[in-house]
Amino acid sequence: MSIFEPDEGTLVVLPSLSLPQDELRRITGPLCYEERLLFLLLTLRKPNVEVVYLTSTPVDSAVVDYYLSFLDDPDEARTRLQMISLDDPDTHPLTEALLRRPDVIARVRAALGGHREGDTATGESGNGGNGGNGRAAWMVPFVVSEYEERLAGMLSLPVYGPATSLAHLGSKSGGRTIGGEAGVPLVRGFGDLRSLIEVEHAARALGPTGKLMVKLNNSYSGLGNAIVTKDDRPLASCPTSFSASDENWTTFAEKVAERGAVIEEFIEDRPLYSPSALARITPGGAYDVVATHEQILGGPNGDVYQGCTFPARQEYRAELGAHAERIARILAGRGVVGLFGIDFFAVKTDGGYRTLMCEINLRIGGTTHPFGAALLTTGASYDPGSGTLVHAGRPKHYVATDNCAAPALRGRTPGEVVKLVHDEGLGFDRESRTGNVLHMLGGIPKYGKLGFTSIGDSAEEAAELHRRTLVTLRQTA
Repeated sequence: MSIFEPDEGTLVVLPSLSLPQDELRRITGPLCYEERLLFLLLTLRKPNVEVVYLTSTPVDSAVVDYYLSFLDDPDEARTRLQMISLDDPDTHPLTEALLRRPDVIARVRAALGGHREGDTATGESGNGGNGGNGRAAWMVPFVVSEYEERLAGMLSLPVYGPATSLAHLGSKSGGRTIGGEAGVPLVRGFGDLRSLIEVEHAARALGPTGKLMVKLNNSYSGLGNAIVTKDDRPLASCPTSFSASDENWTTFAEKVAERGAVIEEFIEDRPLYSPSALARITPGGAYDVVATHEQILGGPNGDVYQGCTFPARQEYRAELGAHAERIARILAGRGVVGLFGIDFFAVKTDGGYRTLMCEINLRIGGTTHPFGAALLTTGASYDPGSGTLVHAGRPKHYVATDNCAAPALRGRTPGEVVKLVHDEGLGFDRESRTGNVLHMLGGIPKYGKLGFTSIGDSAEEAAELHRRTLVTLRQTA
């Protein structure tokens, strides 16, 4: 089963950011991230696929029109799409708010054509639920929490994602355990730390001095990290740079006690790359690696996700894929289902490059929507041998960003920006299957923020298109 290219059935897309809310508040326009999964509207190109897409606030009709414009028959596809909004910009995660809205849940049931009584099969069923219309249905969440599982139970839908009972495998500590079982090289460090005292002891075991990174077990985009320059003093007295600007050792220690943490040596080798792998496990237990990327990182410590390029560097792409496949095998054996990302470091050595596993993210991540958008717009297929997307014998490359901040766009509408990109010759060309695919357009009016994936027939073409698009958007009067 592939959420990228289903042959039939109903995808109930639930892009709820059911994540630590203290970190979510540090992101500009977090509700816009609910639009990250709109690329799944492109699955409507298959005539037996339906999509039910849930959001906190209504998605601008121009944004929906934009995605449907990639299809051969947008009007017909629209008949198989239902956009359902709570019309509530509450700060709570979408799913949590949805559980308090029986009226909206009733609309979802109606969209599924009825309600089938019976047991849900979170992460365990390959057949899908049946909403009463004879069509298989699945819930596709951004991340699985207790809220998504409760809603799935109410709707009798299986979830394309890992059960919450397995969530610990995607924590920073759990990732180190799984990586060790898979025999994948890890960054030197310790996990399962539950207090600042335990972090102190682990820091001493790593050496008397040097740079160390402390990471909260359950955090994302690097926002739960702290880099410490260790000396003979307690950690809280050593020079420390927190990825979140409003963090300090008092608040960080509280989160360590609550969530747990890992500590690892800070790799300062140069050149140093931060590749990642995207893998999936089907409800039947089959697993594969679907893509590798180079992550583009920023922030004060250079560890906050900003975007990516595809594919990962050729020098270590094959090794990266092999490590990811071994990790996927272990996770499949534990019963994990769905898409997940694995982050690595790539360090240059005398004999080439060595890849070290950094962490596992058991959820849809920042590289998922660029890959899905490129796959569905170009019609390409992933070639595991070369690690590239290929269409008609030609490889496809792309550069993607989630964080194009263009203050000059503030106050514009999504439709105006779509037209601007098209008029500047930067839109997607269906004939050459190159160009930009825009996302998070809902962030434009208030924040002047959006994302886009620049697709080319070569790495150079994709990079140049990305550069031109950034310049155009940022200099628009």
